[in-house]
Amino acid sequence: MKRFIEGQERDQAILFPECLEDWVDEDNPVRAIDAFIDSLDLGALGFAGVDPKATGRPAYHPAVLLKLYVYGYLNAVQSSRRLEREAGLFNANYMKR
Repeated sequence: MKRFIEGQERDQAILFPECLEDWVDEDNPVRAIDAFIDSLDLGALGFAGVDPKATGRPAYHPAVLLKLYVYGYLNAVQSSRRLEREAGLFNANYMKR
């Protein structure tokens, strides 16, 4: 992914011996969502913004946003603000450990 806002590597251990992959169970639906969305050709499906612009602030990759949307749909989270809070709480808890 070039010229997109990048997240943390899921297999990279940060200041502690744990890594994000250790916190998600093997049978968690998030892993299926991640693998499924990564296997899609979003450009061929008509998603705009798959090829980033050369100027301006980098955007989030459409695959990342689609993963978040599908997660919210499967967990009956209808509010984007609630999705943001859930992601923010996880991120804050992750950084505290």
